[in-house]
Amino acid sequence: MEVLNTVRIALVAIQRNKVRSALTMLGVIIGVASVIAMIALGSGARASIDEQIQSQGTNVIYVSAGSWGRGGVRGGAGTITTLTLEDAQAIANQVSTVSRWSPVVRSRAQVIAGNQNWSTAIEGGNEDYLVIRGWRIAAGENFTARDLLIADKVCLLGATVARTLFPEQDPLGQIVRVRNLPFRVVGVLAPKGQDQRGDDQDDFILAPYTTVQKKLLGITYLHRIFISATRPETVEDTAVAITRIMRQRHSIQNPEEDDFSVRTVEEMASARVEMANTMTMLLMSVASVSLLVGGIGIMNIMLVSVTERTREIGLRMAVGARTRDILRQFLTEAVGLSVVGGAIGIAVGILASRALTSGLGWPTSITTSSILIAFAFSAAVGIFFGFYPARKAANLDPIDALRYE
Repeated sequence: MEVLNTVRIALVAIQRNKVRSALTMLGVIIGVASVIAMIALGSGARASIDEQIQSQGTNVIYVSAGSWGRGGVRGGAGTITTLTLEDAQAIANQVSTVSRWSPVVRSRAQVIAGNQNWSTAIEGGNEDYLVIRGWRIAAGENFTARDLLIADKVCLLGATVARTLFPEQDPLGQIVRVRNLPFRVVGVLAPKGQDQRGDDQDDFILAPYTTVQKKLLGITYLHRIFISATRPETVEDTAVAITRIMRQRHSIQNPEEDDFSVRTVEEMASARVEMANTMTMLLMSVASVSLLVGGIGIMNIMLVSVTERTREIGLRMAVGARTRDILRQFLTEAVGLSVVGGAIGIAVGILASRALTSGLGWPTSITTSSILIAFAFSAAVGIFFGFYPARKAANLDPIDALRYE
């Protein structure tokens, strides 16, 4: 009952000066809203990166043709053409944790269908390519081992290509010309959206790698090998084993002379995750400064309130109020200002996060933990910055307080 009475008196004191109380809470509102919005931005960025990682496939490891360096002369990434089908087969045969694998060759070409044309990526793989990438077929079917064996001119269209070349008709069974070679469309892939670099994953055509190798590019080497490990926890060990086998096959003693690169999806995304975390911490620091300024505002107003109500404090002490009663009353007022401001700030922060998503297209994710953290932070600000004014009020001498004009 005593606590409820203290809260009631505190609320009356806050309502007595509505404008001043509102201006005092404004700093806390801005600070809490900023904290909510910044955490939402950081969580949204990490969730977006996680989603992009998942879109790359299941436990995927990329083996790519790398750079070369001999005798002080170096070439850029992809300048080596020593990655072969035999390398892929050796990896599959010698590494027990490899679940599936697919050779990959890639190029770009102008694709024509009827009176439509589109410049897109042409990617060649085997029948396991879509399984490794976790890519669903929206319509039609995948090409077969027979298509690979005879280098048949069949293909599957990414969602973007299908939508562009066949805006008003079913692509299945249609013919598209790639560098004057006719390819029959046997399937259309489900959309995946952007990858980690922001490129459209659906803007490509998938065909048997043998067809792309022999009939489009006229090459015998591979550009990449996609490998899927058996389980997520075996990905790193699998990557290490692949590196060892590739060095043995290519007679490489010095790791700095590797003519290939082995990378996991998690490794490729780690830099972006670290950057997102750094930006979140930076923005959180700025938002915390706003909350700190709001706390200083609460301390300032409470000190003013103690000065204005010195006689009231003296009267309360004269009629039996104890030191802890005065301390509790002014501390409750400070915490009340901070908590009410924090509650309003949470609402403003949620609205701001949604506005960032709908207006600017930035991914945001509001979690219960972020709301609880912001609310606890606002309450802690009230306690921390309200304690000194409350202690000052509680330590007033009743005689001096009654004499105060």
